[in-house]
Amino acid sequence: MATSRERSGPPRRAVVRALLDGYGRTYAQEAGIRLRDTPQPLYRLLVLADLLSTRIRAGVAVAAARELSAAGLRDPRRMAAARWQERVDALGRGGYRRYDESTATRLGEGAELLLREYRGDLRRLRDRAGGDTARIGGLLQEFPGVGPAGADIFLREAQAVWPRPAPYVDGKALQGARSLGLPDSPAALVRASDGADPAHLASALVRVALDRSAPGRVLEAAAAA
Repeated sequence: MATSRERSGPPRRAVVRALLDGYGRTYAQEAGIRLRDTPQPLYRLLVLADLLSTRIRAGVAVAAARELSAAGLRDPRRMAAARWQERVDALGRGGYRRYDESTATRLGEGAELLLREYRGDLRRLRDRAGGDTARIGGLLQEFPGVGPAGADIFLREAQAVWPRPAPYVDGKALQGARSLGLPDSPAALVRASDGADPAHLASALVRVALDRSAPGRVLEAAAAA
């Protein structure tokens, strides 16, 4: 059944345009990751997904990811070889202090796992899963600290360079869609988006879901367009 917002609100295309204009920035972009289908940026995305999984503000997780990169810890080999205190210090500089020690430990363990199982290349994980999205998510959750939420974050953003998971619209993104009166099924949502990049669309919807005032701002902007 259509909601009142769907019946009387601004057109869906206008809502999607306003959504993307206001919130269509991926977390990878915010963290300075130029995402490509190559080992280093994919690893940096995995680290970011791990950091974002913790009960901490997204801005702090992004800042911590930037500090780890600035410290040279951009690939699993360097992360595994770094001293534990180096990882702690980098996380601290990003403001990631509440969980810095446990996170430093699991980042080291995760890097070792990636090197051991996939020779440092997450594309090998994708291939081991046969490209199956659910299987990729399951294998991602074998990394310390990467639970279902972390796997969702990785797949949401990786779909920009991994076409197979696309469109990947997880529960949090669908929550954002419902708050805007947009369709709450991935296929219908992508159809309503008029060709928008799925990674940017999903990220924008998640940001809206996490900010109570965001739906109102998006709908106001759409109505004014």
